[in-house]
Amino acid sequence: MEEKNFFERVYEVVRQIPKGKVTSYGAIAKSVGASKSARMVGYAMNSAKDLEDVPAHRVVNRNGLLTGKSHFEDHNAMQEMLEEEGVPVKDLKVQNFEKYFWDPMRDLK
Repeated sequence: MEEKNFFERVYEVVRQIPKGKVTSYGAIAKSVGASKSARMVGYAMNSAKDLEDVPAHRVVNRNGLLTGKSHFEDHNAMQEMLEEEGVPVKDLKVQNFEKYFWDPMRDLK
């Protein structure tokens, strides 16, 4: 699998996450046919920081933790952007994660 191709497929999914929703690295990996590649999705999100049309702040870990926050210039930016969209975050974790979780396997069908 060519890396750029993988990253582009990841970005296509991330661009479709609705405002006010989040998804996980693993859910994205599964949706692009690479279920064991959650870490590669993380690398793709890190590389997306200059892509304004890729809402990387909506991608969290499988427990709802904002593990990608360190990749933003302002370490509070990820939480602030999610809260502006109505996603409650406390102690760097999305609250009521199941309510705000967007599943690309289900929602992109």
